[in-house]
Amino acid sequence: MRVLSQVAALDLSDGWVAAGFVRNAVWDHLHGYADPTPVADVDVIYFDPRDTSADKDAHFEARLRASAPDVPWSVKNQARMHLRNDDQPYESTADALTCWPETCTAIAARSRPHGIEVLAPLGVRDLLGLLVRPTPRFMAKLDIYRERVTAKAWRERWPRLRIDHVG
Repeated sequence: MRVLSQVAALDLSDGWVAAGFVRNAVWDHLHGYADPTPVADVDVIYFDPRDTSADKDAHFEARLRASAPDVPWSVKNQARMHLRNDDQPYESTADALTCWPETCTAIAARSRPHGIEVLAPLGVRDLLGLLVRPTPRFMAKLDIYRERVTAKAWRERWPRLRIDHVG
């Protein structure tokens, strides 16, 4: 909740906490783990086509580090990430999530006055079902998907995962 509150305080355009931060918390819960799995970084995503500079991301990261220096923040404006990923321009944060490698990672959350809001344009079935598989848009990049699955070694931490190796 602390991380979600700190990101909400930035009032980012279509801002969310995404990827491993959300995924790991769900998998830890489904495996009955009391201690949270550490994350390499906390992915903060937003969508602002008016200012796609990396400097803007660095500004937000600095503000987050000032309020929580113990958190490994990573802030990325999804309005420019299509360039790095060799995709067509994204239309929104939700659209960008559909281009992420795995369905179980293409999920985000944020704190709202009425509670926690979840953004899952590809649904939550795979995440809750402990299934790792590529997103439809990532089927054309299966070599990268397979490399990620191998490098992440998720089954070592969460042995109940089922991994679709696709072919």
